[in-house]
Amino acid sequence: MDVRPSGIHHVTAIASDPQANADFYLNVLGMRLVKRTVNFDSPETYHLYYGDRAGNPGTIMTFFPWPDAPKGRIGAGQATTTTFSVPEGSLSWWADHLSTLDIPFTSPTERGEEDVLSLRDPDGLLIELAASADHHDTDPWDGGAVPTDRAIRGIRAVTLTEQDADGTAQMLGDQLGFRLHSESADRMRFHTNDSGDGVGTIVDVLADPKAERGLVAAGTVHHVAYRAPDTSVQDAWRRRLADDGVGVTEIRDRSYFTSIYFREPGGVLLEIATDGPGFDYDEPLMDLGRSLKLPPWLQPRQDQIAANLPHLEVPR
Repeated sequence: MDVRPSGIHHVTAIASDPQANADFYLNVLGMRLVKRTVNFDSPETYHLYYGDRAGNPGTIMTFFPWPDAPKGRIGAGQATTTTFSVPEGSLSWWADHLSTLDIPFTSPTERGEEDVLSLRDPDGLLIELAASADHHDTDPWDGGAVPTDRAIRGIRAVTLTEQDADGTAQMLGDQLGFRLHSESADRMRFHTNDSGDGVGTIVDVLADPKAERGLVAAGTVHHVAYRAPDTSVQDAWRRRLADDGVGVTEIRDRSYFTSIYFREPGGVLLEIATDGPGFDYDEPLMDLGRSLKLPPWLQPRQDQIAANLPHLEVPR
């Protein structure tokens, strides 16, 4: 069975204040809150999902916001940058938008064939906006603070920073089937398909032998998830990784997809998540993110769990 990857499914990071997190991703980046649930392994904590109109795979950024979370440290053994794709020619609009909101950012700079603008979220998570002419089969949210002709199309890429990148590159190429596209003195770019076109198809591996090890806490990425179309492909991937001696988990039910987890040699936690059943599994598409949703095994405790969560105000 072909278990070649089909791009990023989502990126999950750690935040502190859930309200500040929601305000930023809704009002600054203009994404849609597509699911308001909890960390299934720690249900006293929200799990917030942002994406396009339907939360299509490749558009999703998720957060575990722990109000008392210590400050993390971005460094080696982490996904250190998450890059979102925006329409070609839109960065001047984004610069004006961020300036109006007093959000610090770097001036757009040229990287390869793209212009890239960098900023940080309220917890210091490093984000890039890359102006791309590539085709993106997504559905930008038209109910937020950003016009659809300027809106985020999805996740363009992630950057993994490694003290020793050789093992990471070997896993990406030999075990996960990524294609090495380009290489410089300290950076390797891999594609998950032949062209690099589309959402979530790029991973950059940055070799920095002097980088301090990262500390996963507020303002850092927890894991990067890649896509499997269904559980049969996911299980084939799990068995192949296990046969290669990689420590991989059993398949876990996340309600909106199923998941397996493993670490690449440099320490970054990776996930393989199925495309379905999707975020309209337990609420209508037009109502996504409006109310707290729990998996069946937590629903008997819904009132108790809701009462212990921080207040979160999200505009309708």
